[in-house]
Amino acid sequence: MTTQAISEAQLHALADGVLPEDQRAAIDAHLRAHPEDAARVDAWREQNQQLRALFDPMLEETFPPALLQAAAPPAANQAWYSHAMQAAAAIVLVFAGGMGGWLLRGDGGDMRVASASPLTLARSAAIAHAVYTPEVRHPVEVGVEQEAHLVQWLSKRLGSTLRPPVLSPLGYHLIGGRLLPGDGDGPVAQFMYEEGTGKRLTLYVAKERAGKQETAFRYTQEKDLSVFYWIDGQLGYALSASLPKQALGKIADAVYTQLEQPR
Repeated sequence: MTTQAISEAQLHALADGVLPEDQRAAIDAHLRAHPEDAARVDAWREQNQQLRALFDPMLEETFPPALLQAAAPPAANQAWYSHAMQAAAAIVLVFAGGMGGWLLRGDGGDMRVASASPLTLARSAAIAHAVYTPEVRHPVEVGVEQEAHLVQWLSKRLGSTLRPPVLSPLGYHLIGGRLLPGDGDGPVAQFMYEEGTGKRLTLYVAKERAGKQETAFRYTQEKDLSVFYWIDGQLGYALSASLPKQALGKIADAVYTQLEQPR
């Protein structure tokens, strides 16, 4: 009996809830036989939830009355306008839901995730942190037991020598890292750390297309997730954790100090 090949597009369709029902049995059997693909689908579903949490509130925002009045179409076009607004809302929902799997492609594909600005860097890092830190079995792509290989591999892919900081004096130890899709300047590296109670933080490293530049520490917060981010030369860094600003700032200082040491 010939086993039907399962495509990545079908796995994305399952994660996005649009897989045809007649394909479900074959996909379920494939996932039982391939736990690594099952873990990918679970991660994509988590990504969808994170994206909906970020974008769904936009649909409920109230626009200023003056802006609505200025944008209102003539009475004769009210029906068309109503349909257009419904279509726009549908596009936002499809974007938030269907795009999740593509954000997690690890093959260096066409999805643009890395930063075009420092704030975009922070937001991309926050999304990656939210997606991968809850993972129990697959939080990283390469574990710390292969640290030398991990660092060499990520350094080669980013075209820069990377050095994951040592944070054990602050209670966090490296558990590994992974490669994430980036923009036209190349992929992104994510290093993940964990402390004794299971809390995790991530260091997101992206190549900056603007070339050599510097920015001071900046801080942003998304719900309970804190992010310190900065750009140093050709690399952008973002440190993310569910920690108070002062606590994460202390760790960010230690990270920056180590990265600034002569190579």
